[in-house]
Amino acid sequence: MQKKSSVPNSMPKGKLTKLREKPGMSGAYKHESSKYAGHSNTYPIGDEAHARNALARAHFSSKPAEIKKKVYNAYPGLKKRHEERSKGKK
Repeated sequence: MQKKSSVPNSMPKGKLTKLREKPGMSGAYKHESSKYAGHSNTYPIGDEAHARNALARAHFSSKPAEIKKKVYNAYPGLKKRHEERSKGKK
């Protein structure tokens, strides 16, 4: 059985290498997840574990609010949990 590549066929040769050299982009196209919260297929959110991980690392992104919004839209339970935990800290 051949392993499915998550790199799109339309990606020109060498462009992916240059993309991964940018800060915070080393994981671009490495996951087989069908959902991503960041640009250029970064911050995979294909399951809840990856979504929690994306939230934990969103502050590294240039647009953390966008990542959080996409994660919370995909997993409303995580937003509810965040809100419940935030109540106790005030």
